[in-house]
Amino acid sequence: MRLNYDTPFAGPALVSSMAGGLKGSEILKIAGEVRAMKAAGRDLLDLTVGDFAADQFRIPAELAAGIAQALEKGETNYPPSNGMQALREAVVRLYARELGLEVPVEAVVIAGGARPIIYGTYRALIDPGDRVLFPAPSWNNNHYVHLLGAEGVPIVVGPESRFLPTPELLAPHLEGARLLSLCSPQNPTGTAFTKESLQSICELVLAENRRRGPGGRPLYVMFDQVYWMLTFGDTQHFTPPGLVAEMAPYTIFVDGVSKGLAATGLRVGFGVGPPEVIKRMSDIIGHMGAWAPRAEQVATAQFLDNVPALTAYRAKLREGVQTRLQMLYAGIEALKAKGYPIEAIPPMGAIYLTIRLAAHGKRPNFGDPLKTNDQVRRFVLDHAGFALVPFQAFAFPGETGWFRASVGAVGPTDIERGLVRLEAALKMLR
Repeated sequence: MRLNYDTPFAGPALVSSMAGGLKGSEILKIAGEVRAMKAAGRDLLDLTVGDFAADQFRIPAELAAGIAQALEKGETNYPPSNGMQALREAVVRLYARELGLEVPVEAVVIAGGARPIIYGTYRALIDPGDRVLFPAPSWNNNHYVHLLGAEGVPIVVGPESRFLPTPELLAPHLEGARLLSLCSPQNPTGTAFTKESLQSICELVLAENRRRGPGGRPLYVMFDQVYWMLTFGDTQHFTPPGLVAEMAPYTIFVDGVSKGLAATGLRVGFGVGPPEVIKRMSDIIGHMGAWAPRAEQVATAQFLDNVPALTAYRAKLREGVQTRLQMLYAGIEALKAKGYPIEAIPPMGAIYLTIRLAAHGKRPNFGDPLKTNDQVRRFVLDHAGFALVPFQAFAFPGETGWFRASVGAVGPTDIERGLVRLEAALKMLR
């Protein structure tokens, strides 16, 4: 029987006001457009989605074998809602060994990737109308604010601070705020906090909480460090409680294996924070059923404790990502040196390069002048097969020509060909 979904109701009556006003992911929309072009046979340099292609970066062989072994042993039923005890304990050891942070196992919750940890943090801390501070650009904070009915306060940042919020920018907005969302290395920019800047931000948060007193509601920091294993050159990764110990009760870490182990599809994320908050997050995630698959949890626990294998894999992955980022950065800077309207910010971490295509007002050999970021994006996509995501997809205002490029799904040869095509396209602009 073919079902008939016709109804006398229409428009806003069909869904909640929240769902009706929720915007879909602009990143996924652009990525879908690019996939369709690739399926039609176009030769593209796909720099859109923050993912890893298996033909470029495989998950660790030991982790893959561990998952197969866990499945063979029948590890296929529900895991505990807060995560397998062995994995939570492995995270405790990982943080002590790699980050110098000693936390109790009660401070750790496991979920189906980092997204449920982010949502769980928002759900556990935010009431409708609460103020949430986040940098613009940043990944999806504006959407989580909408989901909770919170008051979002985007802190617009620019290239002068490597698109990271500074203490000076944040200070006027901390009073009355409930959550400060930070990410380092940052998505979409591939940049990371310096020790001095992050330490100063932590001191501002502590000063604000002291002003509120014991009877107030504290200001928390959600610290997304899912890319912390991917830092390059002289860049060091710092954490709020690692710099200022008093930040421990106010910091919720967002973390997982998706980026550091190129394992986005395994859906193993973990949150680390104050046990009382983590317990509430665990209850929320349990009601959502957003736990990580049991076999993947078993195998991840084993792999995180396999220090030689983890160390070797991290070095190999970091080298591969850094090679691609540096190649793309050098190519962009070479085009800039030739006089083309393009530049980039040196990569510090993650899998992203921040690129500026200042082609606004320029006219191709055909058609009208380019006026918006989306028109610039379409131009380099159509005429160079160069696929980027504009910063507007990350709540960044203005037609300023800034774009994110993700190198997790491309190889060096792809980048070389893409840069050649990009130069040919830029030659069309007058």
